Order: sequence, then C-alpha cells, then structure tokens
Amino acid sequence: MKKYSFILLLLLSFSCEDVIDVDLNTAEPKLVVDASINWLKNTVGNEQIIKLTLSAPYFDAEVPPASGAEVFITDGNGNTFQFSEEDQTGRYKTLDFIPEIDETYQLTIIYQGETYTGTETLKSVVDIDYVEQNNDGGFSGDEIELKAYYTDPVAAQNYYLFEFLSDIVVVPNLEVYDDEFTNGNQIFGFYTEEDLESGDVVTIRNYGVSERYYEFMFVLLQQSSEGGGGPFETQPATVRGNCSNQTNPDHFPLGYFRLSEVSELLYTVE
Repeated sequence: MKKYSFILLLLLSFSCEDVIDVDLNTAEPKLVVDASINWLKNTVGNEQIIKLTLSAPYFDAEVPPASGAEVFITDGNGNTFQFSEEDQTGRYKTLDFIPEIDETYQLTIIYQGETYTGTETLKSVVDIDYVEQNNDGGFSGDEIELKAYYTDPVAAQNYYLFEFLSDIVVVPNLEVYDDEFTNGNQIFGFYTEEDLESGDVVTIRNYGVSERYYEFMFVLLQQSSEGGGGPFETQPATVRGNCSNQTNPDHFPLGYFRLSEVSELLYTVE
C-alpha cells in the first residue's frame, strides 16, 4: 500500500500543466450606459451622476471608460440638464437636475460621432415601514434573515427594485417586485447572507421603477441566478435596455436609463 502511494506521489510531483490559449471571438466595443437617476426622499435631488463605459474582452481586467462624450437630459418642460465629465473617468455629473414625479425625461449621449437616446419616466415609491429580523433562517436554521416591509398603494400599478448593501459582499443584493398579487397590502423585500452578524449595518433601498425596467431586471436577474453569478456577471444572452443608437441602430448600447424616487433605511443587525 505504501509502495503505490509513493508512486502516486512521484507522478503528482513531476506532472506539469499545459498552458491553453483560448481563442475567443472579438467584437467592436459597445457603449455601456449606467444612467440611474435616483431621487432620495427628503433631498433636493439636484446632484446626479451618469457612468459611461465600453464593453471589453472577457479576460481584460479593466473596464475602459467612455470619455469625451456629450451627455444631457431634457424634461417635458424644455429644461436641459448638462452632465460634465470628471477628469476623463467616464463619470458625468450635474448639480442642476430637477426631479419631478411622473415626469418623462429623455437622455441624449453623443459619443464618437454617434447619437444615443433613451426615454423614461420618474417613478415614485412608498416609505419602508420597518424591518423584521429572523435569526433562525437558511437551510441550517442559523442564518440571519431581514424583511423590509412597505405598504403598496391600492390605487396604482407599482413596480419596485430592492437593494441591500453591506460590507460583507461587494456586489449588492438586488430583487424586483410587482404588486400584481399584493396590490394595496403590506409586503416586504427579503435579504439573507450567511456571514451576517450582530452589529453589521445594512443599507436598504427601495426604488420606484417602471414596468419596462422591472421586466428588464427580471430577465437579467433570472439569467444571473441560473448561472450562479450576479447581475454584473457575463450574461448568456444580451438583454436590451431602453437606449438606442439613432445614428447606427445595429450598434446598439448596453445598459439602461432609469429614474426613481428612493426610500432608504439603515438597519443595524441585532
């Protein structure tokens, strides 16, 4: 028995690894639009940021910024809000935005001779009422679960994006909800994390979103969960957002233009 073990050890010790070069298809970089206009309740909402990047090859470690674009948003009253780039970072900022519930806005991006546009409506959201903690959750019965309750308005069709942020994981936990079967009732966003402990602070945000954005995120999160990754992992199929290329329709952008009122609550785990 010792003889065979010794031979196996020698084989493992002198084995080598072949370097395999994977020849992946390359494609022309696409513009990636992260235009999330968030109006936190009880704030002015004038300061907003839009992030523009470019798609990159799979094995690239860095995401290149889309620098040098002209970016602005126009509302239904003819107001134009210009976004200025910060130090060639692909981050475009304004200090003059005017948020208005149920107002329709158009995003315009002019980048490398092509014009991209997207249209969306700013959606309202109700307050987070309270958070309920369960210390006996998960399959093992020893995980902490949080339920953030809110009361859905009875007179409207509503869609929600819930975001849970903590120091435990870098990528936020995202879930979308609609009120098709819960209209007018008190319902909750759900969060659990196996490493969550007493004293941890969780930032909970509820965003009011449009039906189209709900459908976009629903498909995106479904693909991510089936693949075992998050919403920022590579997707098995392209999920088209609400932005289009007016100059060259075939060279469409990725990402989404969203406007939301936001209810935020900081919860300290007991």
